[in-house]
Amino acid sequence: MANQITGEIKAVDRYGVMGYPISHSRSPIIHRLFALQTGQDIQYELLQVSPEKLETAVRQFQRTGGRGLNITVPHKAEVTRLVDQLSERAATAGAVNTLAFKGGEVMGDNTDGIGLLRDLAVNLGVSIEKANILILGAGGATRGIIGPLLEMQPTRIQIANRTLGKAKALADHFSRSGPVSACRFNEVATGKTYDLIINATSAGLRGETPPYPQAAISENTFCYDLSYGIQPTPFSVWAREAGARKSVMGWGMLVEQAAESFKIWRGVRPDTAPVLKQMIIAA
Repeated sequence: MANQITGEIKAVDRYGVMGYPISHSRSPIIHRLFALQTGQDIQYELLQVSPEKLETAVRQFQRTGGRGLNITVPHKAEVTRLVDQLSERAATAGAVNTLAFKGGEVMGDNTDGIGLLRDLAVNLGVSIEKANILILGAGGATRGIIGPLLEMQPTRIQIANRTLGKAKALADHFSRSGPVSACRFNEVATGKTYDLIINATSAGLRGETPPYPQAAISENTFCYDLSYGIQPTPFSVWAREAGARKSVMGWGMLVEQAAESFKIWRGVRPDTAPVLKQMIIAA
């Protein structure tokens, strides 16, 4: 952008999102809306980076003046190796979704958990305290949200996964912070209903059908899919057909976690309500 008095060209602060694949990402639209709303002059790029090129791509982005990055699947755990300073919530999650480059150092944070909590508590009015929670899947998405959920003091969190080993490892890791247990999908107790079921698997979006435990749903169960799409996700359809109180996709978490990243980078937190409304309408 040119200075009207001196004619000098002012470099625009560069940000972006790295993933593989990445073409589906809505992050550029969201951050463009945040920038317009807050009067920030930024550039935000889509950067498709395969796993073996992650370190090279991050270092190059930093070296060429980039100010920050969002990190998405499948790089959230691996990128922790490249970080000089890790936030407490990123360290707890063992995963990073936000990088900030400051003074030659790489700062790593994880805004997924707080993004989910803000969507549940502020946008959707879901109470976590004393809730009985079931999380489906034991991958990086679960690792990023379970710590913040435990801070809200639910009665219990059950992690169900296709294989027990990964679920048990997560339960053991977080058991110091609260009551967490693990089981296979087909071992979710029948006759025990949950206040909140969170789908953290991506199987439905890959055309697979995980054995969602229908017996865990009652008319009081709130179902939340971390995935989102133009059409209802397979989990959302299943939850509605199984009689859940409500079933929503993760548009709100997407916008809320992005707002937290924007605040880390720019020092101002955007108003998410109008952006979320625009994203849902656009979908």
